[in-house]
Amino acid sequence: DWRGGKERNTTGMWMWSDPYFLPRSAGDEVAILLVDTQGMFDHETTVGLTAAIFGLSTLLSSYQIYNVDKRIQEDNLQQLALFSEYGRMAFEAEEKAGTSEEGQKEEDEAKKDEGATKKKVSGKHPFQKIEFLVRDWQNFDTEDESDIASMEAEMAAYLEHVTAERAASDLKETRDQINSCFEEIGCFMMTHPGFAVIKNKYEGDVSRIEPLFMSLLDRYCQRVFDTTGTDGSVPRLGPKTVRGRELSAVELGTYIKSYAQMFEEIGAHFPKAETMLEATSKANNANAVNASVEAYSEIMNAVAGPQAKDYHKRDVLIMEHQEASKQALLAFDAVANFGNRKAIEESREKVMQKIAKDYEVFMSLNDGRNPLLGFETYLLPMFVAVISFVLRWIADFSCSSWSQTCRASSDILSHIYMVVFFFMVIVGSTKMKQITDLLDRGKAAYRMLTDSPAREKHE
Repeated sequence: DWRGGKERNTTGMWMWSDPYFLPRSAGDEVAILLVDTQGMFDHETTVGLTAAIFGLSTLLSSYQIYNVDKRIQEDNLQQLALFSEYGRMAFEAEEKAGTSEEGQKEEDEAKKDEGATKKKVSGKHPFQKIEFLVRDWQNFDTEDESDIASMEAEMAAYLEHVTAERAASDLKETRDQINSCFEEIGCFMMTHPGFAVIKNKYEGDVSRIEPLFMSLLDRYCQRVFDTTGTDGSVPRLGPKTVRGRELSAVELGTYIKSYAQMFEEIGAHFPKAETMLEATSKANNANAVNASVEAYSEIMNAVAGPQAKDYHKRDVLIMEHQEASKQALLAFDAVANFGNRKAIEESREKVMQKIAKDYEVFMSLNDGRNPLLGFETYLLPMFVAVISFVLRWIADFSCSSWSQTCRASSDILSHIYMVVFFFMVIVGSTKMKQITDLLDRGKAAYRMLTDSPAREKHE
């Protein structure tokens, strides 16, 4: 089925109802199933569904044709790398789970089979063959339209140039990903079929197609459906294999059901496929969050961070926090100016939540430097000792020496402030650093208490 126009014709994945049987060099036959998938980027299919369709078709195909327009561009390679990764993840998930005990037994039997019809392939690549079909190619150097061999040499040179290793890390990773997924990568170029073909009223008249296009199409069909090998070469089209073993028709049907079910069940666990805009916006917002939090931390670290020495009253710290928050949001707005507004607001909310948590930490650090903090630990025993001393002095001064009660009370009070005295001596000997800090806090507290009225009077 085909038609002209801007509306898509294929939706999802379509398979021709009847297989084609072609001979193999060993004398047996291989069944060819033709599969067509919708275009990867239309206006109605999500990126996630596109990735699933491409991944599933990659899993099922022994020979996959990637149709691109005019040239192989970098975004074509990036899309292939991304979507083939979804297929690889599903393949590895199936590898771990195992299809069934029966499938394992068949695999063990296949390993024992030494027949010539079994083609062993490397288990390093999950998929077999991907071929770029470049349509409307305009850059053949060969002027002789009958010299198809020279054109094929140009195709091979072009593919080698496109897939050659690059110095830039992102370009290199894209090519490494593709090479790790496919056993073989190919390329074929088709010229424009002629302007008569692209009109809506075209009804399939072959005579109206450009001769060079027909010649290339004939050669391409010979290449794709080569199941015997030409001049002793390895056949270009072979059966679907899984873990190096060729599948029968029944096994392929089982795998189709298994893979389709697997995409349905574990598809939610795949990383979300994002558009370039979404990915760029997400990265930009993440950078904005990091920049704003860093700006806040830089200001607050100078005021109340781990290396700060001075204690600040709560209202002063709140003012510093508000100023630092303002600077942090300015830093956020300077970076987060790209992409969806809702995503930017969500990132801004994350900044505010992170700032609130960091403020609690800074407030705790500042409270730890409060010069009055912990004074009650020492003041209470000292207060008890002073009261005991005063009461003993009053008792000694006011009571008669012959009074047994007065002497007993005096002795008890004397014991109390002596116990406190020795307690303070013991604490002072074991915690000299804390005592030094306490004295420093006392000085700071005295300055704070005496400077505040003077400052207020001055103001």
